[in-house]
Amino acid sequence: MIVLTDSAVQAVRSAIDKADAQPAGLRIQVEAGGCAGYQYKMGLVAVPDTDDLVVQSGGVSVFIDETSQPLIAGTTIDFVVALEGSGFTFDNPNASNSCSCGKSFG
Repeated sequence: MIVLTDSAVQAVRSAIDKADAQPAGLRIQVEAGGCAGYQYKMGLVAVPDTDDLVVQSGGVSVFIDETSQPLIAGTTIDFVVALEGSGFTFDNPNASNSCSCGKSFG
């Protein structure tokens, strides 16, 4: 369903280690908005919602709500460090277009 690269796993684990409370994992959602129609939303959460799909990737629990599941099925998430800055990138086979920031797709 969702795959985190080694770099993304390390970034998530680092964020978990620095969190005040011990999160259960990473929530990934898709919301309407952004410059291409949909935008990715990510954050650490203490517990998954009851309707979440739970995916294990590299030892990290990833929680995906029912609405977002078909929109991000097959997505590979990476964490890159570049001159422009560092951050997560999404290789989403369901996206027909995306914006230049890489955080929005349609």
